[in-house]
Amino acid sequence: MATTTKKTTTKAAAKTTTAPKAAAKTAVKKAPASSSKIEDSEFHEFFVDELKDIYWAEKHLVKALPKMKKAATSPELAAAFEKHTQETQTHIDTLEQVFALLGEKAAAKKCDAMAGLLEEADGIIGDTDAGTMIRDAGLILAAQKVEHYEIATYGTLKVFADNMGKSEIASLLQQTLENEKATDVALTQVAESFVNEQAVAE
Repeated sequence: MATTTKKTTTKAAAKTTTAPKAAAKTAVKKAPASSSKIEDSEFHEFFVDELKDIYWAEKHLVKALPKMKKAATSPELAAAFEKHTQETQTHIDTLEQVFALLGEKAAAKKCDAMAGLLEEADGIIGDTDAGTMIRDAGLILAAQKVEHYEIATYGTLKVFADNMGKSEIASLLQQTLENEKATDVALTQVAESFVNEQAVAE
């Protein structure tokens, strides 16, 4: 009888010892995959770095557009550049809101891509004659290259913000993205309505 009691006691102890382990396993399963905040992640730093890049791009574009407006031959293209100058300032303001929402200081980091595109625009002005539609065609080409770069950038940053759970930031970037797309369409309309045809005839 003594032996039976000892075995029963041992089994009971074993069950008691196993129960906490099972509870521990359950607790581990319920815990989040990572307890680190997204703000402290390497991806967050990458995201901010890319925002600094496009911030530099916009701040330099807003200075270049008046020069492109002055170089334009047609009033329609000049007006398009004037409108986009105002919109670009809004894009700058929007990016500053994004930095604030992230708790970051708005800072610019040189954007090599935009620097090259603006240098190309200067080259087109230098290589074409004033008062010609060939110059306007070239300016539209340069401006649309800029727009396509910005569309790619804002589109990607918007998706990044969505994946980071930053819905307010994603919404702001989406607004700018839609504006960039509208500008690209407006430039196409100017080119196709008369600029390209007259440029070919010159």
